[in-house]
Amino acid sequence: MKKVEAIIRPEKFQSLREKLEEVGINGLTVSEVAGCGQQKGEQGLFRGQSFEIKLVPKVKVEMVVEAEHVDEIIKIVQSTCSTNQIGDGKIFVYSVEDAVRIRTGEAGLQAIL
Repeated sequence: MKKVEAIIRPEKFQSLREKLEEVGINGLTVSEVAGCGQQKGEQGLFRGQSFEIKLVPKVKVEMVVEAEHVDEIIKIVQSTCSTNQIGDGKIFVYSVEDAVRIRTGEAGLQAIL
């Protein structure tokens, strides 16, 4: 099992969710996050005063999937969320040792299917 974590632009989330559902990926954890990287924040304007926003709002989408689906998911995230601009986000892939469904006690792949 692998955990795929994508940090994306908030406006791209709905289309990503639809594309993932089309290929049968329904189990997601979604968090509103903020961060900065090469984008280094943005300039804001409030009542005529300019200020710097150091952390940019993003959405973190996490899913635990069978290892053979990882390449397909990465392609979907890239094709759906890319604007070819700095700040499109990142994808991280982690190995998952085990998963347990709390309600039934099922473990491993049975817990995530």
